[in-house]
Order: sequence, then C-alpha cells, then structure tokens
Amino acid sequence: MTHVEDELTDQPECWIRAAAEVSRYAHELPKPGERVALVGCGTSYFMAQAAAALREDAGHGETDAFAASEFPHGRPYDRVVALTRSGTTTEVLDLLGRLRGHTRTTAITADPRTPVVESADHVVVLDHADERSVVQTRFATTALTLLRAHLGLHGDGVVADARTALAEPLPEGLVDCGQFTFLGRGWTVGLANEAALKMREASLSWAEAYPAMEYRHGPISIATGSTATWMFGEAPDGLARQVGATGALWVPGELDPLAELVRAQRLAVAVAAARGLDPDRPRHLTRSVILAP
Repeated sequence: MTHVEDELTDQPECWIRAAAEVSRYAHELPKPGERVALVGCGTSYFMAQAAAALREDAGHGETDAFAASEFPHGRPYDRVVALTRSGTTTEVLDLLGRLRGHTRTTAITADPRTPVVESADHVVVLDHADERSVVQTRFATTALTLLRAHLGLHGDGVVADARTALAEPLPEGLVDCGQFTFLGRGWTVGLANEAALKMREASLSWAEAYPAMEYRHGPISIATGSTATWMFGEAPDGLARQVGATGALWVPGELDPLAELVRAQRLAVAVAAARGLDPDRPRHLTRSVILAP
C-alpha cells in the first residue's frame, strides 16, 4: 500500500477527532461577524475556497479565499486564516510576515515544529492528520472538517458517507476514461478543483474542474464516450441528461460532497496503478514549495 492509499483510508477517524476537538479552537478560529480571508497554496487553496463559501452561506460574515501569492493587501480583513500542511510554504510565510501587526492571523497546520508557528498570531495543529505523502489527502479534508464543525455544519452522516466512499467499488469503466471533469456548486466548486488536482498529481490525468452551470458554456464540447463528468453535490436541472447524450460517463454526487472527494482520491490512485505510476512519487512535485531568497 502506498502512503497516499494508507492516508486517504484514515480520513473518517481523522474527521471524528477534528470535530470532537473543535471547541478547543474557538479563540483561534473566526468568530461570527468577522470579515475573513482564507488563504493557501495548491490543495490548501482549494480547501480555502470551500470553507469560505460555507462560512459566508452560513451567515457568519463576508469571507473570501485567495491563493497566498494573490492576496489583495489593500483590502481590510479582521482575520486571515492560512492553511498550510507543511508550515514551510514560502508564499504563506511571506504573507503572514507582511500581515503581522496589522491583521490578526491564524494558521492551520500539521507540523508544530515549522516556521509558521512563529509567523502566525494563532496556530491550530492537526498533527494527527499529518502525512508522509507529497499528494495531500487527509490533512486537507481534516482541516476542512474542522472548519465545517466550527460552523456547526458537520454531522455523523459525513463520516458514514466517507466510510461508504472507501468501501464501495468505483463506477464501472471510470478508471478507463481518458479525461475527467469535476463539477461543483457553491462550496463544492473548491472540492471539484481539488479532485481535478488529485487526478493530475497522482495519475498525470487530463482533468478539469468548473462551476456546474459553466460546463455548458464550452467545456462540454470535449465530452465523448471516453470521458467522465463527475458532479459534487446536486446537479443543475437537465445537466446529467445533456452529458449522457454526449456519450460521456456521468457520475452523480450521491454522498456528502466531502466524501465524494474521498472517492475521487481513490480514483486518482486507481488510475495511477492502471498506468503503472507511483502516486507517492508525483512528477516534478515536492511536499512543500520552498523558494530560494
């Protein structure tokens, strides 16, 4: 078993622990009414997208998400939350350094022995969800689970769905597809982005992601009998039928969207195996991007 497989299988237990401990972090996490920005890089940026949409939709306050390198410094926020598994990513540390003394910051990380602990005003350490793999799985979803639980949006059904996602076989023919498109709406757009990233990282697949209503505006033109379109959450009316008419494989989002992401992680590993690739050694990637001065 690869590190990725081992770590993605452990997600239900990680989520249970994060949700059970969320009250410990009430001071470190955003309070209702605060104007908040969530930032990250790569996978962490996509989790920030999902968390920002969830928070704003829940009525907790205006919430934005940015890649750490694209943060708008002229825009005021009450708090900036940085997601960083490694705690060493250059863009995140640079941003936190610029914000120090001006904007309250919180870092959610997996490693308490890294520079981010000294760079942020507050730190939440999810070391039980740390990973050996380059390709992120359980830390990202556990960080998002913590934020969902903080908003009161995490329930036992999410964990049950994750276990279902791990136990049930993938849809027939899915591994053999040559192209994968993931669709989302609202907070699940970030999850769709992350699913496509997992496919690219682990299996070198041609994978794309879009807001579901945007799929008809051009991207559906690539759908054929050798492609798959996977919906995270409830699909727009008529879209499944329209995709089916192209001959593409339609994968409905029948589980909690975060559990659907677990299924997509499994797909990435399965496609990698089918192509003779090692998902623990993704091409051109390292566990953290640390830029030279």
